[in-house]
Amino acid sequence: MAELLLLNNRYQLLHPIGTGGMAVVHKAQDKLLERIVAVKLLRDDYSNDTTFRDRFRQEARSAANLSHPNIVTVHDFGLDQKYLFIVMEFLPGTDLKTMIRQKGHFSTEETLNLMIQACAGVGYAHRAGLVHCDIKPHNMLVSPDQRLKVTDFGIARALATIPSEEQSEVVWGSPHYFSPEQATGLAPSPASDVYSLGVILYEMLTGQLPFNANDPTELAKMHRESTPRPPRSLNPNIPQQLEDIILKVLSKEPAARYRTADQLGRLLTGFVQGLGLKTSDAIFSAPTTPKPPQKPVEEPQPISSILNQGKQNLSQADLIETIPPAPPKKEKTSNVRTAQNTIDWITWALGLTAFTLLLGLIPFWLFIYLTLTP
Repeated sequence: MAELLLLNNRYQLLHPIGTGGMAVVHKAQDKLLERIVAVKLLRDDYSNDTTFRDRFRQEARSAANLSHPNIVTVHDFGLDQKYLFIVMEFLPGTDLKTMIRQKGHFSTEETLNLMIQACAGVGYAHRAGLVHCDIKPHNMLVSPDQRLKVTDFGIARALATIPSEEQSEVVWGSPHYFSPEQATGLAPSPASDVYSLGVILYEMLTGQLPFNANDPTELAKMHRESTPRPPRSLNPNIPQQLEDIILKVLSKEPAARYRTADQLGRLLTGFVQGLGLKTSDAIFSAPTTPKPPQKPVEEPQPISSILNQGKQNLSQADLIETIPPAPPKKEKTSNVRTAQNTIDWITWALGLTAFTLLLGLIPFWLFIYLTLTP
């Protein structure tokens, strides 16, 4: 890869800025538009796999249509000199995993400010019909002004293409962060991304992963079977209500978690507002409608009166959303009845008038009859 300097006769590779198990990311110059971009080059074994290339092209097109303040924009993708590549916006800053290693753990305020942004970006993708499948702090970039952007939708799955009965021998995702169903080889869903967000939330607040092992097989088994250690036992400063949320998100069954990242994000936002914590303006600046429109994931109703200003402990029932009944429309009913009564009186008046006129014609016709008859 070192000999590759100009990609697709357009992108001048400058120097590597990150590396992972699947790809190397370079800072590059877009010679056509004269701007700095980030170019991800997939490793040879992925680039040479014809099946992977076809799937990558199809799903990269879907990811390229995502436009959101908390998602790294995809500019281009393709294949050149046997290398599969994807071109993204260049974001100054560092990835969230590096920040966790440097800080150890974050405060509740810092954690929620960043995680709400992550939920906004991932939730937008869910509404657009995509599951990320590889949510981890390595794929979250944080700028100096604390703007978080989710990246690496390269292995995202379109919801419409995922059969519910799908089971694969190839497990996509990172063993420390993937969900129990992904560890089993089952089809991912938005709830799978929610589980991965819960792992990051746990790690940011405690400085530790809920499950850790050197063997990926052992890690997968722990995600499927083990119960995570309560985060407050590692960091007593975590509010009890927030611990309840984390443990719910880390449930083994997808149905026991929050259904989408949007739902988790709204709950965390309500928690922040309930405690009166200081929040970043970046949290509330996200658009609400994905473009282009696709078949959306079923959206939950807004959460009402959760956490009671952050002073009461949450129970399972507190985390269930309710829809208040609509108030009776008494005034409208009354107006209808009044209108009906008015119409009845008019009908009676017209009927009486017609009857009177009819009676008045009888003497007139008798007069005519008697006049014309000798």
